[in-house]
Amino acid sequence: MKAIILAAGYATRLYPLTIDRPKALLPIAGKPILNYIVDEIATISEIDELIIVSNTKFYKNFCDWKDTYSTRLSVTVLDDKTTDDTNKLGAVGDIGFAIDTLGLDDDLLIMAGDNIFTFPLKDYHEAYKVQGKDMILVKEMESDEDLTRMANVVTDENGIVIDLVEKPPVPVSKTAAFASYIYRRDTVPLIKKYLAEGNNPDAPGFFPAWLHKIKPVYAYAFEGECYDIGTPKAYEEVNKIFQINP
Repeated sequence: MKAIILAAGYATRLYPLTIDRPKALLPIAGKPILNYIVDEIATISEIDELIIVSNTKFYKNFCDWKDTYSTRLSVTVLDDKTTDDTNKLGAVGDIGFAIDTLGLDDDLLIMAGDNIFTFPLKDYHEAYKVQGKDMILVKEMESDEDLTRMANVVTDENGIVIDLVEKPPVPVSKTAAFASYIYRRDTVPLIKKYLAEGNNPDAPGFFPAWLHKIKPVYAYAFEGECYDIGTPKAYEEVNKIFQINP
């Protein structure tokens, strides 16, 4: 299994914090966000390689991080050759870029580089091994405002996705999907098919919204928290939480 971290965004909403540094390398309680994510990925023994998809602007930042961070994983940093929001590939586009560039033919764990979480990632992978299906990460949310900023998920009694809507203007359920996905090896070619058909390459939730209509996708409900650090206020709040509860 390979792990892909999507870190090619420009995080303009976090300026000036991210003018010269990618969001994934912002410190939380003194440690880069990326470290928290990779430390958890490394607990999954089946994963042998970590692939970070960056852009031209921050490529060197991630290469420098790679040179100083110690992990059992083989680490590959890719430059997707984009320079700003006007020519970015989008999250699904970057997944396709990594697949094409490295010829990936493995199960994939795909995660956003700006989400920090408090549950064991290994539990997510263990559930995947039991279910044997493509898997998305979900949690019940009460705030309609939060739900309209995320993918909303409807499942059947067995946890299989029967509807998934990316950032609906009005929530379609109380279940939100977070940017962490596990895709089977036989699903990987479908990512390229999705892109080749001209589907939306932007938010990562667009692909499972398309995929569940073709094959079963399981929704794994996690216990704990997952913080999406999208604004200076959110960044400040998460720092406070982790300083109190390291």
